[in-house]
Amino acid sequence: MALIAIKEVVSPEELRRRVEEARARAHQSDKDITTSNTPDSSNPSDACPHGCIDGWIVDGWTGKECVCQQQRRLNARLQHAMIPEEFEQATFDLYRTDTSVQANMLKCMRRYLDRFEDLLKQQQNGFGFLAAFGEARLREMRGEARARAKAQHNNFGLGKTHLQIAAAKELLRRGYTVFCISDVAFMDELSRARAYNDDGAVVSRLLESAIRADVLVWDDIGKAKPSEYRLDMYYQVINERYKAKRPIVFSSNEDSETLTERIGDAAASRLLGMARGNTFAVEGKDFRLTGGIQQ
Repeated sequence: MALIAIKEVVSPEELRRRVEEARARAHQSDKDITTSNTPDSSNPSDACPHGCIDGWIVDGWTGKECVCQQQRRLNARLQHAMIPEEFEQATFDLYRTDTSVQANMLKCMRRYLDRFEDLLKQQQNGFGFLAAFGEARLREMRGEARARAKAQHNNFGLGKTHLQIAAAKELLRRGYTVFCISDVAFMDELSRARAYNDDGAVVSRLLESAIRADVLVWDDIGKAKPSEYRLDMYYQVINERYKAKRPIVFSSNEDSETLTERIGDAAASRLLGMARGNTFAVEGKDFRLTGGIQQ
């Protein structure tokens, strides 16, 4: 005896209502960070110009995601990326290439991003700008010798941070989560959090943010004054990302040898190993001293 499926017959209007309710329930339970960034559809100023409902356009039997939902997710990722306020406008188009050094820096970063998806599958998927002559070496020098070395091997004001943030924005647009940290500020936060009476909860959250993001942008690594605790933190973040094959895009005013002294042998070995083939020693004119705005 054949079995006959009995289906409820519903009108197109009822079907639309049920689809919209299902979408709303799914949206409500979604743990994505975009939840807190969904505009209020009851507010005319927040209404989507495409007429979507909670990011979905329902057409008869089908529903598709609205482009505004993609923009909300991008906005949420931007908010969570911790991009410094002074670099919110940093883009590749605004990066100045007045010198061959700057032009080559831009070329290297763009080439890295062009290959990014392929590099993700590899252990060596990072990127770094280093100094040709580390800041620690300069600090050991005095007087005229220091001035000559600074003039000959300047690493400041070349636009390293500008390029890092421009790269972060591009990766955010591609859908990756990015976390941006400045070395001194991050290490100071970890050191302060260590003293909190919270069983290490704040330290754990800071480390989790740096470890779990798809891409970590680490500006001026090695700048913070070293301590045993900070060496442990460098190693913990870098080693965890190394094991998970999560890239680090970094810059430093130290060279490979002085950076090792600042963050520790094990951490430096992993960091530089991850960026092998995409680590560049740079030096040139300081645009902060010559009227430029790049940093």
